Formats: sequence, structure tokens, C-alpha cells
Amino acid sequence: MNLTHLDEKNHPKMVDVSQKDITQREACASGKIYMSQEAFNAIIQNKTKKGPVLQTAITAAIMGVKQTSNLIPMCHPLMISKVQTYIEENAKECSFKLFVTVKCEGKTGVEIESLTAVSIGLLTIYDMIKAIDKSMQITDIVLESKKGGKSGKYMRS
Repeated sequence: MNLTHLDEKNHPKMVDVSQKDITQREACASGKIYMSQEAFNAIIQNKTKKGPVLQTAITAAIMGVKQTSNLIPMCHPLMISKVQTYIEENAKECSFKLFVTVKCEGKTGVEIESLTAVSIGLLTIYDMIKAIDKSMQITDIVLESKKGGKSGKYMRS
């Protein structure tokens, strides 16, 4: 197998995308955070000491998109054209599922940006509510879909 992020001397390298065409790129990722009933209620009722948890998590996710190339060593800086977030509440299992869709016109995809955004958003929820519940679990961070580029479309089944 030929690894694209290693050169002929096995040294790390950033992939050369200069010859690739600029295309519309879009990716959506999601992840979940499970917590106690008390923590879930505090978020829903907006009764937390650190402020509005879900709104702050959305802001953090957007910031995560914009900082991805500073966090992931081989990731190219991109001109992001759109970030869309959605949080699904599940009262029955005391969880929140965060979806982040990222879009750009570029030579490389935005999968890592969407996955980073979900991770940062969920970590923000954890940080803001950890005084109530340190046993929270962040799970199922996955790529839901992507489109654009040479590999075309992908949709999680």
C-alpha cells in the first residue's frame, strides 16, 4: 500500500494538490454525547453556570472547522464557504447528537473539518456540564456523507 503522507524516505509530507481541479466539496459528520438525566435537564432548561451549552457548542464547532489545519498536521488550510450545524435532542436516552456540514470550493475535501467540528462541539458540551456529570460519554463520531472530488459521493448506509 502506498501511503500518500509519507515520502520515499518515509518522512511525513503534505500531499501535493496543485494539479487537482477545484470542485465543490461538502461533508457531513455526526457524533453523540450521553449524560445523566440531571445534566440533560440542566442543558434543556438552560440552567448551567457556564451559560447556554448548545449555542456555545455550535460556536465551538464552527471555530473547530476554521482551525482544523492548525490541529491536524497534514490537513490543508481551506477557504470554507459554509458551516451548518444541527443538534438532535434525545430525552429518552439523555443524549445530544451533533451534525456538522462543511462546504467549500477547493482541491481537497472537507471530511476532516466536519469530523473535527463534531469532536470540538461535543467536547465543549462536556466541558460546560462536567461539574454535573463527569461520566458523560462521547461516541459514534462518524462521516455521514461527502461529495465532490475524484472519489465522488459517499453516504453512510
